[in-house]
Amino acid sequence: MEDILGDILGFIIELFLEVLLQVIFEEGVATASRAHRRFRIVPFLRITLSRTDPALTVLKFTLLGLGLGFLSVLLLPHPLVHPSRLHGISLLISPAITGLVMGYIGRLVRRRGRAAVRIESFAYGFICAFAFALVRFFFVH
Repeated sequence: MEDILGDILGFIIELFLEVLLQVIFEEGVATASRAHRRFRIVPFLRITLSRTDPALTVLKFTLLGLGLGFLSVLLLPHPLVHPSRLHGISLLISPAITGLVMGYIGRLVRRRGRAAVRIESFAYGFICAFAFALVRFFFVH
């Protein structure tokens, strides 16, 4: 019985830490994108809601998620918590939660009258987080 409870608790902690890590990285990207609009320093991150092609944006966020995933593997080369029996489930749950959080942040930003960046939507947040989680899934053991 203690093994099952330990596995469930480990899964919940792993899920929470992965979502937290993804949101921190993605909020850094959103902040850098907003800073770019003010200071014009990072042309790759110039992705406002009304200007770019959706297919190109999907490619950009996939590559960004892969890059951030590899960076996180370099910084944290071990699992954040002990892997549970449901190891692969985090490939769907973590990006879904991250997408929901990013969509909520986007709604808050638009409600305050500011222009949201594309990553502040469910779809693009999910894509970036999925690529991030995929890299961690394959390279962290």
